[in-house]
Amino acid sequence: MSETPAERKEAAATRRRWVSLAEVLGVTGALIAAATLWINWSDRRADEADKAMTRASEQRAESRVDLSAEVKDGGKSLLLKDARHEIQDAVISFPKALGVAAQHPPADPVIEVSPFEPALLKLTDGGADDRTGRLPVLLTLQYLDGETTRTTSGIYDLLWQTNGRMLRGRELKLTGMKVRQVRGNQAQLDAIWARAKP
Repeated sequence: MSETPAERKEAAATRRRWVSLAEVLGVTGALIAAATLWINWSDRRADEADKAMTRASEQRAESRVDLSAEVKDGGKSLLLKDARHEIQDAVISFPKALGVAAQHPPADPVIEVSPFEPALLKLTDGGADDRTGRLPVLLTLQYLDGETTRTTSGIYDLLWQTNGRMLRGRELKLTGMKVRQVRGNQAQLDAIWARAKP
């Protein structure tokens, strides 16, 4: 049975609709695939950026000095230590008003009491023999971070106490150390001392 012209026309219109529907579905599929690829690429870049930030943060944490002090010689010195790094060099600067020259230990990073004991005892003279206090100092350190030599500075409080002795006046001992501020300079140290001196 042969098709009439109207039937052929209707069949052609139906084929065009199917072709148009197939084209729309194809374009939609291509758009969905492109969006999926872009989202995956975006997520991968975000993950890589997060991992890079985490690695950088871990490296900064590993390269940061976590300084502690061990009391030595019955409180006559403090040995500076860092669990993750070897300290190569240390300079201990005192407030200018105290009139004490900076210490630059030639071997181990040690803070000795003897250079500043007379000045601090003089400042605390006239009160009770047994006293405690804090002496702010500026520590500038060179240390090894892997194979890289790094430098850092900070203001730390040396914790001290004085004790009276029979017939020999008073003595000064160090009992520990606390960080006051990360990074610092001589002007900041002098300002802190002006406010906090005994």
